[in-house]
Amino acid sequence: MEVDYSQITVVGFDADDTLWVNETYFRDAEQKFGKLLEGYETMNTIDQELFKMEIDNLELYGYGVKGFMLSMVESALKLSNNRVSQATIEEILNLGKEMLRQPVELLDGVREVLRKLSGNYRLIVLTKGDLLDQERKLERSGLSEFFHHVEVLSDKKEVNYQHLLDHLQIDVNEFLMIGNSLKSDVLPLIEIGAQAVHVPFHTTWEHEQVKVNDGDYNYLKINKLSDILEYLK
Repeated sequence: MEVDYSQITVVGFDADDTLWVNETYFRDAEQKFGKLLEGYETMNTIDQELFKMEIDNLELYGYGVKGFMLSMVESALKLSNNRVSQATIEEILNLGKEMLRQPVELLDGVREVLRKLSGNYRLIVLTKGDLLDQERKLERSGLSEFFHHVEVLSDKKEVNYQHLLDHLQIDVNEFLMIGNSLKSDVLPLIEIGAQAVHVPFHTTWEHEQVKVNDGDYNYLKINKLSDILEYLK
C-alpha cells in the first residue's frame, strides 16, 4: 500500500511481542496450569475459566504477569471447589515467578531498526502491563539508550493515547505507532488521526484479537520489524 511518512518525527513502539518475546511465556504457563488442574476439569474448561477470570479481573489488576498469577489462583480455587492443595497453589505462584524471571529475548532485527531510526526520529516506548516488570524487561533488553521516553499505560485506548500525546506535546500528524496488536497498537491510533504499522507476532492473546475487513482502516502491515526500514529512513 502507498504510505506517506514524510511528516513523521516521533515513532512509538509497543514492547511485548514487538520488541521482545512475551505471549509465548503466557501460553506455556497456561499449559502447565492446565496440567496442575486436570484432575478437576477438562483442559478446555480450564482454559475457558482462566480466560474468563482474567477478563473479569482486568479492571482490578490490570494487565501483566501479576494479575495473571492471581487469576490462576482464583481459577484453581473455583475449578476445584476450594479443594486445591496448598502445594498446588505454591506451584501456580512459581509459574508466575518463572515468567517474571524469564530472560529478555529480542525479536529479529530490533536492535538494527532502533539504531538506524534513532538518528532521525524521536523514539518512544508505549506499552501496557505491570510497571516494575516492564521496567525490568527494558533494562534487561539493553535497548534503553534508543528511547527518549518510556510510558507504561494502564490501557491502550484512544483516550490513553491522546492524553499521552498531548502531555508529550506530540502532534498527532507527526506520530507513527508500531506494534503487534491491531486492537491495542493500530486501530486506536487511526481513530485519533495518527498513523500505525501492524507487525504481527505468531501468537496473540484472545482478548487482543479483532477482525477487520480489508479497506476498513488505513494502516501498513509488515511481516517483520526490519521491513519498516523500507518506509522510514
